[in-house]
Amino acid sequence: MSIARPSLISELEQAIQSGSKTERIDTLRRITDLFLSTQDRLNSEQIDLFDEVIGHLARRMEMRARAELSERLAPIENAPIRVIQTLARDDEIAVAGPVLINSTRLSNSDLIEIARTKGQDHLLAISGRSALAEGVTDVLIARGGQQVHRKLASSPDARFSEDGISRLVACAETDEVLTETLGLRLDLPVHLLRLLLAKASEIVREKLMMLAPPAHRDEICKILTSIDAEFSEGLPPTPDFEVARRVIHKMHVNGELDELALLQFVKGGRYAESVMALAQLCGSPHDIIDRIVQSERSEALLVPCRAAGLNWMTVRALLQDISPGHVSPDAFEQLKADYARLTPATAQRVLRFWCVRQAAGNDSFGS
Repeated sequence: MSIARPSLISELEQAIQSGSKTERIDTLRRITDLFLSTQDRLNSEQIDLFDEVIGHLARRMEMRARAELSERLAPIENAPIRVIQTLARDDEIAVAGPVLINSTRLSNSDLIEIARTKGQDHLLAISGRSALAEGVTDVLIARGGQQVHRKLASSPDARFSEDGISRLVACAETDEVLTETLGLRLDLPVHLLRLLLAKASEIVREKLMMLAPPAHRDEICKILTSIDAEFSEGLPPTPDFEVARRVIHKMHVNGELDELALLQFVKGGRYAESVMALAQLCGSPHDIIDRIVQSERSEALLVPCRAAGLNWMTVRALLQDISPGHVSPDAFEQLKADYARLTPATAQRVLRFWCVRQAAGNDSFGS
C-alpha cells in the first residue's frame, strides 16, 4: 500500500486553516477510518505518517472528538504511538481513560510518569489494566485512594513489590472490602496474610473462610488458629523485622523515608516498620531502638527521636501508639519540656554511648 503523504498533509492543513469544526472532525474520522481499515498491512514508516497526521489534527479538536479517537485507537496493537502517549496524558479522563485501560502501546515508564503526575481518575484507569508491573503498582499504591487500592487488589494479573503489597495490607486495616479482596489473593505472602487476618473482624474472617478455595481456606484456618492461640495466652504478635528492614531500605534508597513516612507507620500500628524507620533516621541498629521503645523509661525514647530531628508531634505519637508505657498528661508536658532542652548533638552522643553499652551486654538506658 502506498500513502500519498503530500496530499494527506495538504488536506489536513486545509481542514485546519479553513474548515469548520464539523469539517475538522470529519477529516479526523476519515483519516482514522483509513488507518483502521489498513492497519494490518502498514509498515512502520506508514504508521509514523498516520501518527504525524492524526496527532497534528487531534491537537486542535474538542474533548468529545479526542475521546472518540481514544476509544477507537485504544484496542489497536500498532496504533500510532505518539498519539496514544498524548491521549494518555490528557487531563480529561474521558480522553485518557480508554488508552490508559486498554492500550498496549503504553510502556511501564509511560504509566509510572502518568501515575506520578495525574489525579485519582487517571490512577483508577491505570489500575484497571489487565496486567501491571511492580514499578507501576508501587506508585499507584503510594498515590492512590481507596478505589485505586481496591481495584489493584482485585486484579489477578497485577504484580506487587514487597514494599507495595505491605503498604496495601496496611491500608486494609481501615477497609474491610480491601481486607476481603486481599485475603483471597493466592499470591499474598503468608506473613502478610497473617497480619491481615490478625486485624480483620470476625465477619471478614467468616467471609474469607466461605469464599476461599479449599487449599487457601486451609491456610487461613491454620493462621486463625495460631492467632487465636496467641490471643488466649496473652502473647503479643511477633514483629517481622526482616520484612520491615527490606521495606525501609527500599524507601530509603528511593528517597521516600522521612518523618511523615515514620508517622504513617506509627499511626498504622506497624511496630516493626516504625522501629526500623526510626533506626534508619537516627543511624542506630534497630535492635537498640527496639529495646529503647520497649523500655519502661519513656524519656529514653526522646534520645533517638532528637537524634533523628523529629518534631514533637511525631515523638508524642511514638510515645502514645508504639511505646508500651502509659504516659499521663502531666508527664507529657514534662517530656515535651525535656525534649525541647535536649540538643541533637547531646542526643547523638548519648545514643552512641548506649550502643557501646549494648555491645558490652548492658541493656539499661540510664543517663
